[in-house]
Amino acid sequence: MAVEKTATITDETGVHARPATVLVNKAGQFTSDIKMEYNGKSVNLKSIMGVMSLGIPKDSEIKIVAEGTDEQEALDTIIDTIKKEGLGE
Repeated sequence: MAVEKTATITDETGVHARPATVLVNKAGQFTSDIKMEYNGKSVNLKSIMGVMSLGIPKDSEIKIVAEGTDEQEALDTIIDTIKKEGLGE
């Protein structure tokens, strides 16, 4: 059973390269599958090209979905990282 949480992107420039890289690196620390969903598209959060391909602007709502043995820890860490990076809430 997957866990999921939504976040609203508040960064003026949306999800740009630097925070996307931080998120991809964080996601890579977990064994769970972690996806980022935006505008009907879902990409692997461990793929920088996937994340950048979403082109997420400010004020967007995204969903993070984690599924696997460390899914809850993975989800909490990604949401915390989004907040810490000033990317969203």
